[in-house]
Amino acid sequence: MYQMLSLQLPLPPTINGFSYCYPKPALWLLHDRYRSSSRNFSRACSSSTLLKYCVHACATPSDVAFEREEVKGTDSSTGIPVDESPSLPAGLRPELMPKHVAVIMDGNVRWARQRKLPSSFGHEAGVRALRELTDLCGKWGINVLTVFAFSTENWIRPKVEVDFLMNLFERVIKEDLNNFMRDDIRISVIGDSTKLPVSLQKMIAEAQQITRNNSRLQLIIAVSYSGQYDIVQACRSIADKVNEGLIQPNDITEAVIEKELETNCTNFPHPDLFIRTSGEQRVSNFLLWQLAYTELVFAQPLWPDFGKADFVDALCSFQQRRRRFGGRDS
Repeated sequence: MYQMLSLQLPLPPTINGFSYCYPKPALWLLHDRYRSSSRNFSRACSSSTLLKYCVHACATPSDVAFEREEVKGTDSSTGIPVDESPSLPAGLRPELMPKHVAVIMDGNVRWARQRKLPSSFGHEAGVRALRELTDLCGKWGINVLTVFAFSTENWIRPKVEVDFLMNLFERVIKEDLNNFMRDDIRISVIGDSTKLPVSLQKMIAEAQQITRNNSRLQLIIAVSYSGQYDIVQACRSIADKVNEGLIQPNDITEAVIEKELETNCTNFPHPDLFIRTSGEQRVSNFLLWQLAYTELVFAQPLWPDFGKADFVDALCSFQQRRRRFGGRDS
């Protein structure tokens, strides 16, 4: 039998790609945890990356074994790893958290007009709100966040606004790609990408490829998306398979259709919670098939003003509801 102890030690400095380690007896490492503060360790090592050493203390010091894994986040003042699973706000129960949250980010332009600012300022403010919501979802154990960024109907907006939005999408993905990797966020984009600028298409493909193995949170961005067209393209794909003799008409089920929808990119295609900001109360051609049994919340704040407190309110409302899926309470 042995015990497992966990030590947080900084990486030694590296020179020309090599790590200079100074061997110490195993028990010294155990004692040193009580003799030295993390601040002394951080002075000795230039790297801010920490390693988590799992010490298996057996019968003799020579039997002590070490395993290590990288700890991603550290406190800037102490060098101590930040808790990867912070507690939920008061009133929220972890077992009742939604696995998939879908959001229509409505109100950017109205937010700007209220402040007598150009529309572009509203869209920039909306990006900040999205970053905050993405961070909260990752911290609070939500698996999938789907956001409606640009609909097929939005192509009729003024060209100057559309061009700005296309450039904004590309810039934000490029700027945040390192953050997506750091925070273990997988990026997926749904919608008719053929209408997007070529440079944006390439950026989307790169982001999806680079983040494909991330698993903490999947951020699905709907761009040039239509819920109606999503169903139409699924039907066309199934019709092609029938014509090719791959399936029979009687084989077509809800499950077959779902596999052809664009949300087949996730293990949780059906949102548990839908949020629309700005007080508007409609789903606006967003995830029409997938929202069949979704709980709907219509929030009053314009999207750039939607923050942590508003998200908590929506989650509290969700957790107070009874989801029967067509059945009855027992």
